[in-house]
Amino acid sequence: MKSKFILVLAIFMGLITTFLFYNYMKSVDATKDMNNHLVDVILAKQVIKKNQKITSEMIVVSQVPELGLAPGAIRTTPEAVGKFATADIASGEALLSHRLASEGEEKIFVSRKVRDGYRAVSVGTDFVQSVSNLVEPEDWVDVIFSETQPRSGDYAPINTALLLEKVRVLAVGRRMVETTPEDTYVEYTSITLELNQADAMKLVNAKERGRIHLILHSKIIPPK
Repeated sequence: MKSKFILVLAIFMGLITTFLFYNYMKSVDATKDMNNHLVDVILAKQVIKKNQKITSEMIVVSQVPELGLAPGAIRTTPEAVGKFATADIASGEALLSHRLASEGEEKIFVSRKVRDGYRAVSVGTDFVQSVSNLVEPEDWVDVIFSETQPRSGDYAPINTALLLEKVRVLAVGRRMVETTPEDTYVEYTSITLELNQADAMKLVNAKERGRIHLILHSKIIPPK
């Protein structure tokens, strides 16, 4: 009876050992497969400085084992080109999503949103001038200028003209991203616009001479 029990126990332990060995070999094979399976990853071809905008000439596509792929690694060129680095990136280093940002995603530094050749200039606005505080970052507006002319008798004529057309809005108050349904409404009293240097001076001069109003463009793309 005792020998039969020992035999059954030996068979049971053998089955367990076989099962554990099978699972181990399966995991080893899976690891080998992942090491043999290469995937694309984007590497820096040169040193990329913080705040530098990434171009296709700065990066290269390489292949690495899937198992060695870092979390958040950028795998296609369009994911990187046009974005700016939020930290220095060494030559040969993989580009990671949390170290890149687009102009539209920028929440802290308005200087990162300004395109080359342009400037950021802020003007004070009231509730009506800002289209009832409905203008949002990344909207496009026209700037209308009104100026009171010298009085003629009891009448002081007001001249109104289109000062600037289709200007990009960088920020409203200190907010640089569009409002979401979860955000608490905060009234703002200034708007930051993106202008070339000459238009920025024209806007500041007009603000000193009279009043400006903003006219909001539609974001809806018309059907073809």
